[in-house]
Amino acid sequence: MYEWFISLRYLRAKHRHGFISLISLISVAGITVGVIALIVVLSVYSGFTDGLRDQILGINSHIIVQRSEGAIHNYKLMRERVLTVPGVTGATPYLYAQTLLSSTSGGSGVVLRGIEPASAEKVISLGDQMISGSIYDLTGKQDRSIPGIILGKQLADDLRLGPGGKVRLISPSGPLTPMGVIPKIKTSRVVGIFESGMYEYDSSLAYMAIPDVQTFLETGDIVHGIEVSVEKKELNNADVIATAIAEKVGPGTITRDWMAMNRNLFAAFKLEKIGMFICVALIILVAALNIISALVMVVMEKGRDIAILKSMGATSSSIMRIFFLQGLVISLTGTILGVLGGLGLCELLSRYQFIELPSNVYPMTTLPIKVLPFDVILIACCSIIISLSATLYPSWKASQVKPAEVLS
Repeated sequence: MYEWFISLRYLRAKHRHGFISLISLISVAGITVGVIALIVVLSVYSGFTDGLRDQILGINSHIIVQRSEGAIHNYKLMRERVLTVPGVTGATPYLYAQTLLSSTSGGSGVVLRGIEPASAEKVISLGDQMISGSIYDLTGKQDRSIPGIILGKQLADDLRLGPGGKVRLISPSGPLTPMGVIPKIKTSRVVGIFESGMYEYDSSLAYMAIPDVQTFLETGDIVHGIEVSVEKKELNNADVIATAIAEKVGPGTITRDWMAMNRNLFAAFKLEKIGMFICVALIILVAALNIISALVMVVMEKGRDIAILKSMGATSSSIMRIFFLQGLVISLTGTILGVLGGLGLCELLSRYQFIELPSNVYPMTTLPIKVLPFDVILIACCSIIISLSATLYPSWKASQVKPAEVLS
């Protein structure tokens, strides 16, 4: 194809006006920078979203099963039924209560969570988050008159407590007497400290064994629900498994999956990702405008060449292809360099992690990076489409050159 030969020759040739070549280089650089920025930004957003999801699912389960009437009495039988549903890897009962913790250094309102250590280990990641003690210490051989409790690291720091320290549990829902409601008070011993990486959890969560919470609240042998974990490959199908659990357990069962419980949060992340994609893509658009400028100036400079080619029999479509291919080379060069640069920069950020984040603000300590192949393909395609769109007008303008007017 002689169109390829001529377009490459125009790219390599020294132009009468030197800044035409400079504009072409700026166009390539603009596309490269835009593609690099898009890949890095979207990779950070994907990494941050996945990191936040993992942090949330480390404390919370994938699915929560509850009864419409409230408390669950036959929770052991319900748990066995839940475990028979395909895709379920674990199930554990839980109790929730809002209470007050106090020590000699102060007090703090917390969410007290009753768990069953043996089954909870297969559902939540509390065991992996322990920085002191073990979740099995909740049911260990210590003095059972003083139940064990596990605190979040920030909560323990606020109360100035460590392993072995004593803390008082105070519940406002005590017995009614002529003097008013008397709060229930229970002394507990700190047997462990966990750190999830999320300030909200580390500063407001405490764990105890279910029997100890039942005794403290005087509720009897009940739980508030069943927490369920699913296979990792089925995380995005948690809603389907939740529906199957509701059908298996029977009428009156309420199930909520992790996507439904955090829908607003992840919808906000998705919207921000789209908005950032549009904003950063403007860099590529600016580079595309430079392509228009460069090609229009080439058309003006090469007017006589175009007229001679037409006189020799070149069609308007051939002339159009010459300049279209010239823009294609610029587009592909910038896009390929941008993809390679973006992937290389993401690899550096992921491997060396030299950007640190404050742990009291973000749920992770280093900049998270996750490169999604779909994002890279989408960025490359958008870059090429935007760049090639910029070549249409200059190419059409070149095809409209009339040899009789130019050569006269």
